[in-house]
Amino acid sequence: MDTMRDRFAPVVSRLLDEDSRVAVVLAAIGTDGFAGAARRHPGRVVDVGIREQLLVGAAAGLALTGLRPVVHTFASFLVERPFEQVKLDLGHQDAGAVLVSAAASFDWPAGGYTHMAPGDVALLDTLDGWTVHVPGHPDEAETLLRHAVAASDDKVYVRLSVQSNGRALPVDGERFLTVREGRSGVVVAVGPMLDAVLAATEGLDVTVLYATTVRPFDGAALRRATEAAGTDVVLVEPYRAGTSTAAANDALADVPHRVLGLGVGRRELRRYGQVEEHVAAHGLDARSLRERIGSFVGAAVPA
Repeated sequence: MDTMRDRFAPVVSRLLDEDSRVAVVLAAIGTDGFAGAARRHPGRVVDVGIREQLLVGAAAGLALTGLRPVVHTFASFLVERPFEQVKLDLGHQDAGAVLVSAAASFDWPAGGYTHMAPGDVALLDTLDGWTVHVPGHPDEAETLLRHAVAASDDKVYVRLSVQSNGRALPVDGERFLTVREGRSGVVVAVGPMLDAVLAATEGLDVTVLYATTVRPFDGAALRRATEAAGTDVVLVEPYRAGTSTAAANDALADVPHRVLGLGVGRRELRRYGQVEEHVAAHGLDARSLRERIGSFVGAAVPA
């Protein structure tokens, strides 16, 4: 199966053909995938080189001329390194753009900590007005990319990952999906964490919600789920643990509730190893999740 990033260049190249407002801004990463589109649309595929601050600034300039820029590089170079430009050039100027990242929290361990960005969504959460999509399958990535580009002048972040669920679900760029229903708690699985969460909660009497759009946070879906399943809520996110706990607390502010945020821990892993080793080290494998979720909601977990 191809990866989410494998889908990125073909999908956006087609959007370049279909919509004269679309432009692509790159910083050396991913340029080969747009070679054909650059020949067809000179001036709307721009490579600024390894200059991440310029990457975002140039995108903002294009947006202010009426174009819809799609901006791409690794998450650490797209959100963290040029954060001041994201904050000012896009946010302060109300300039819309679609930021599309690769490498996620630890997709390329061999690249070291410079190429890891478990804090990207939490960092964007300090800014106003961002939509954040976290697809869990290449088909969902294609759908959400199209939603993002079509979202007029909105500021949108699409977080691509090599981690993927086994099958796609019909995502709409807005709402959480109910995947399983129970009566002893609610587990929200974000993007590529769904398969692990389903395996972890097999036989447990919990509701599982699937989230691929985390900002805005679908508090209404969470509230509906807690009406039948109770107000013990577990969030399983593929980035920094606790990123969405405040959003869940706000959604349930008028009822007694508990929220547990699971995700990538703060401790830096300095022996980079493989993706699967990072998943296990942060307790995001199915076995670890089963123990942590079962303990929190008070479910009996068979040995």
